[in-house]
Amino acid sequence: MNGKLNEERRIKILKELQNFYNKDFTFSSGRILGSMCTQPHSIAKEAYIKFLETNLGDPELFPGTKEMETKLLSFIMDLLNAPKSSAGLICSGGTESNITAIWMSKKLTGKSEIIVPESAHFSFEKIGSLMNTKLVYIPLNKEYFMNTSELKKMISKDTAAIIGIAGSTELGTIDPIPELSEICTDNNIFLHIDAAFGGFVIPFLKELKNNITDFDFQLKGVSSISIDAHKMGYSAIPLGALIIRNKKWLDEISVTTPYISSNKQAGLLATRSGGPVAAAYAVSKYLGREGYKDLIKECMTTTEYAEKRISDIGLNLVIKPTLNVLGIKLKNPSKVVKKLTDFGWKVNKMERLSAIRIVLMPRVTKDIIDNFIPDLEKACREVGEL
Repeated sequence: MNGKLNEERRIKILKELQNFYNKDFTFSSGRILGSMCTQPHSIAKEAYIKFLETNLGDPELFPGTKEMETKLLSFIMDLLNAPKSSAGLICSGGTESNITAIWMSKKLTGKSEIIVPESAHFSFEKIGSLMNTKLVYIPLNKEYFMNTSELKKMISKDTAAIIGIAGSTELGTIDPIPELSEICTDNNIFLHIDAAFGGFVIPFLKELKNNITDFDFQLKGVSSISIDAHKMGYSAIPLGALIIRNKKWLDEISVTTPYISSNKQAGLLATRSGGPVAAAYAVSKYLGREGYKDLIKECMTTTEYAEKRISDIGLNLVIKPTLNVLGIKLKNPSKVVKKLTDFGWKVNKMERLSAIRIVLMPRVTKDIIDNFIPDLEKACREVGEL
């Protein structure tokens, strides 16, 4: 009797869960166009479930999972041309990575001011609040990346770090990081690069011989880089990484851990699931560098196609895209977003730029764009944009 009741309870719960799920938009439908996340690669899902019970916060209990984490970090460090002195931390995503980088820079310098471009991710607002840190914002130039002339004027004796963006959240733009590297080297300032989106794009674009600027540890002024596998790494949420130039810097943010299997622990989180790590590792092994390069090439081809289709209906972009991100200029983006939602599409509004954003992630095909454009045109006509 208990077995029957338990099975009925299980079926009831699963039905309730399905009802919740049915209310969501899904990446698999192809109708989420405004997100920098995507449906994970199929192998990521298998790997995630297999390692669901593992805890990397207590590594001696799960030595195989820890070894896998080390191999994943090695892949990412190689991707970013990190030196032998470097180290990496797996994080939940760009926000945690950025917080950890600035925490480290403040401990290293004893200073409390960071300089960020206006295009910086909102996680830096959280950093300002959490760490009693003053944020100094630098305006963007007409190409929507950091104005380095203004930056030079704002460096002070209190500057703990400068932030460069490699693939901005709004438009996918890349700051002039070689110049930032020189500035930070000359002034002995910690340079953190937020490459949460661009980290899995730019290295492969460079291999495809696109005119893309350097952004990684090949530049001697770069101190740390954040990168997300759950974005263009094609993996499962949540998985980011922070790579730092000097592993000795981890001592600055380490605490003793007397009641688990490791003696010290760096980073914000204690308990950390091995599931996302397994997912990211599996995708990196399955695709390899050549697979990622093919993926990026396909995304950029779709981006160019979408750019043309948008132009064909009489709309303009904010700027020509650098990465697989398009900003469509509109007079009233909120109204267009609402109409598109009514039509079953999810895009992001960018009120500051008077635009909407679409991101050409893996699985967004030309066919999906062909289905989207008529609805975009209809939405724009209904609200007076066209």
